[in-house]
Amino acid sequence: MPADPTARQALRRQLRKARRALSQQEQSNAAHSLLAVLRRRPEIRRARRVAVYLPQDGEIDPGPLAAWLAARGCLVCLPVIDPIARGSQRLRFAPWHPHTPWQTNRYGIDEPVTARSLRPWTLELVFLPLVGFDAQGNRLGMGGGFYDRTFDHRRPRAHRPRLIGLAHGLQQVDALPRAAHDVPLDAIATDQSFLAVAPNPMRGTF
Repeated sequence: MPADPTARQALRRQLRKARRALSQQEQSNAAHSLLAVLRRRPEIRRARRVAVYLPQDGEIDPGPLAAWLAARGCLVCLPVIDPIARGSQRLRFAPWHPHTPWQTNRYGIDEPVTARSLRPWTLELVFLPLVGFDAQGNRLGMGGGFYDRTFDHRRPRAHRPRLIGLAHGLQQVDALPRAAHDVPLDAIATDQSFLAVAPNPMRGTF
């Protein structure tokens, strides 16, 4: 389905409102249910370098997942706006630790303060937030395009991390308008299920 910017914006507002309406207890329950879904996956149990995100605007919280991964000896990273290529609108990933200091970036999002950052293609798994998704693996993000530019499937790379979108189950829709720049996902996980996305020539190779 081709993307209609007006339709995408309307759907984005609707789904953001729905996830913000969840209570604190519902959010906490969803975060732990998400961990229960993911900890059974062998590719996640094997991972040693992963990225998560700090939830905002009602996004499902990967915090319990991050703590479980770190306890298993996994290096857990968080996205930072690329400090090397300023103005690039792309991401690097900084190691997260319990006592990591924070700073707020120009978009009002907290980032780790660190001199060390990893290039995206050095990671094994990247868990990224979604606003909406459908059963075919099409995704709707916040509209900033940072993950799309960082993991642009049109740019050749010898290695790409597996990209797993995270969302509340209520963010699934029947069919989602697709934009050409949308980065393809390998899977989508919610507090209810894990959806592996079938390989598709439209999605590039991961």
